[in-house]
Amino acid sequence: MSSDLAPRPSGTAPAVADGDNRYKAVQAKLDALGRALDDAGLGLEELVRSVRRNAKRAEDAARDVDNAELDPKFVELTSNVGVALGGAGVQVRKLYETAQETADLTHETKRTHSKLYGALDDIRSGRREKTPRPGFFNR
Repeated sequence: MSSDLAPRPSGTAPAVADGDNRYKAVQAKLDALGRALDDAGLGLEELVRSVRRNAKRAEDAARDVDNAELDPKFVELTSNVGVALGGAGVQVRKLYETAQETADLTHETKRTHSKLYGALDDIRSGRREKTPRPGFFNR
């Protein structure tokens, strides 16, 4: 029962959490977050399949241990591994569904942000003169 999962380098974030709230920066951050969530979803989907395969192998091994008439405690221990992997598979599936939902919401947020502020950014970017930042007139 092996796994092809490898740890990611620590300190890498899919989207930098800084104070840059300019239109293009927000769009880039939403895009990076959406791609990271999509990639995580693919990895989690593979993990679900792997955990299910390993749970089946553990159940088969428990049956083989029982058929070999070994000590019943080994049958129980091996069976417990299969049950634990089955439970882990359910939780990983929930995590996968949450990642997919979050990715969908991120893509929707990017589209909404573009619809609301894209034209304003085009206008502001096309001017030679500086324009007030959003919220300036709300004071």
